[in-house]
Amino acid sequence: MIPNEFVSAFILLALVVDPFGNVPLVNAMLAEVAPARRRRVIVRECLVAFATLALFMLFGRKLLEVMHLSETSLSIAGGVILFMIAIRMVFAHPEGAFGPHEAGEPFIVPLAIPLIAGPSALAAVMLMATRDPARLGMWMAALTAAMAMTTLVLLAGDRLQRRLGDRAMQAIGRLMGLILTALAVEMLLGGIKVFVGSLK
Repeated sequence: MIPNEFVSAFILLALVVDPFGNVPLVNAMLAEVAPARRRRVIVRECLVAFATLALFMLFGRKLLEVMHLSETSLSIAGGVILFMIAIRMVFAHPEGAFGPHEAGEPFIVPLAIPLIAGPSALAAVMLMATRDPARLGMWMAALTAAMAMTTLVLLAGDRLQRRLGDRAMQAIGRLMGLILTALAVEMLLGGIKVFVGSLK
């Protein structure tokens, strides 16, 4: 039986990476790239994003220690960033959640970072690892599963957009943004609760 913590982590990571919401943007970025090359670019960028997120998950705790940052500050900052990006997902912006992109084949920026491995995803993996480092293997498995799903969705992006249409893709993106908003508020309130408790 799959543990509830794994399912929760997978859902959170799938939401922050937002593969369905990114489909129209990825399709637009790769519109002038040959189909065979497009698949390679998507796989390459997903691997770069996965490696980035995995590094932040593995070494995020040490990074926080070096920068003298607490888990509480990360929770509050992550909640704020997550909330801002979720709002842009709910109220769909023509330039996407991270602003405009340059023409041509993307290389690392902006597809891998920040479109897939964005600030909210980096904050989420760091928070998972710092809150419960004993389950790092489970968090890594959840990240791997979420990134595998993201890669498959983006590879099928052309067909998905043709079959579902732009409006359906926008609706899915907004729904994911709505759920992400609730998760962001929960993360923010959790950080504030710990901070207020430490003042007593």
